[in-house]
Amino acid sequence: MIYIGYAILFLGFIRLLVSMVNLLTNVYLPQDIHIENHPKVSILIPARNEEANIGKLLLDIENLSYPNYEVIVYNDCSTDNTVNIVKQAMHNNSNIILIEGGELENGWLGKNFACHNLALKATGEYFLFLDADVRVKHQLIEQSVYLMKKQKLKLLSIFPKQIISNKETLLSIPLMNWILLSLLPLILIRWSSWTSFSAANGQFMFFEAQAYKQLVPHSIHKANKVEDIAICRYYKKSRMRVSTILGNEDIQCKMYNTLDESMDGFSKNIFDFFGGSIVTGLLFAAFTTFAPLLLYFSLGIYASAIYICSIILIRIFVSKASKQSIFDNILYMLAQHFIFLKIMCIALLYRKRKSLTWKDRDVFIKQ
Repeated sequence: MIYIGYAILFLGFIRLLVSMVNLLTNVYLPQDIHIENHPKVSILIPARNEEANIGKLLLDIENLSYPNYEVIVYNDCSTDNTVNIVKQAMHNNSNIILIEGGELENGWLGKNFACHNLALKATGEYFLFLDADVRVKHQLIEQSVYLMKKQKLKLLSIFPKQIISNKETLLSIPLMNWILLSLLPLILIRWSSWTSFSAANGQFMFFEAQAYKQLVPHSIHKANKVEDIAICRYYKKSRMRVSTILGNEDIQCKMYNTLDESMDGFSKNIFDFFGGSIVTGLLFAAFTTFAPLLLYFSLGIYASAIYICSIILIRIFVSKASKQSIFDNILYMLAQHFIFLKIMCIALLYRKRKSLTWKDRDVFIKQ
């Protein structure tokens, strides 16, 4: 029992160290940069029933400082007002092109199919895939091009700063970075060739076009429901340089509006935060839930108190790195953890059913 206690303390220390590294290594886009040349960037947006978001994003893009770009929107069989909003934006911005998508082909998931078809129409030197619910500002594209060239990257992904608009989403949205930034030093995605150090976010995927055409990643992973992480691993296996960083005010995203939406959304890929392993995910859930109690019985109250201090520090470091409220994440820490456990339960239920519904489509889950 004593050895279990020491193992828990060691793992807690590792998570604390990882969260500190992610805070101190400044994994953000460079600020106040200037580039001489402006290679053409194709901004590619898959859109399925995005009437609440698509107009805002297209207006954001029009107000960006980057001069050389095209915008291609793929209408993925929307049944709402998405198409009319895009057509209205086209009157104000001649750089916008609308593609009408057809029926989903066998073996493909919807977003992967849309992204692949967008890339076939793109003419830029870089392909920037954006989700419709992302908001962008200022020099975002200049900063991305600059970083791609400076670090000789073939793929850059960003976890946008998450917009937390109400108490419901405060209980869920911070969980994504709490897991990610306490388990994976983001700097190792670029520094290490190990595919285990892989993470990416489909909300922002910035590709060098030549490498994309060579690897056709969305086609290779056409049936993968977590294609962003799979593509990151695929690029690393192909010895292509990749980097994943955090967003600031220049790129934000409002993923969900309600607690139910966020739990359903996170449950579809929660185990992929743990390499796709259900066992690892459940062990992490058990470890973070019962560690203080196990430490109390194995090493005593002081060891348990030290561990509790470490998990509070982890929340502080992750909140600061994520540009989130430290106060709120400490105040609702316990409630967030119970939501995390509930998300795990929902994910297990989906695994048992072998499918889930996303964007009004059934998604098959491989066992």
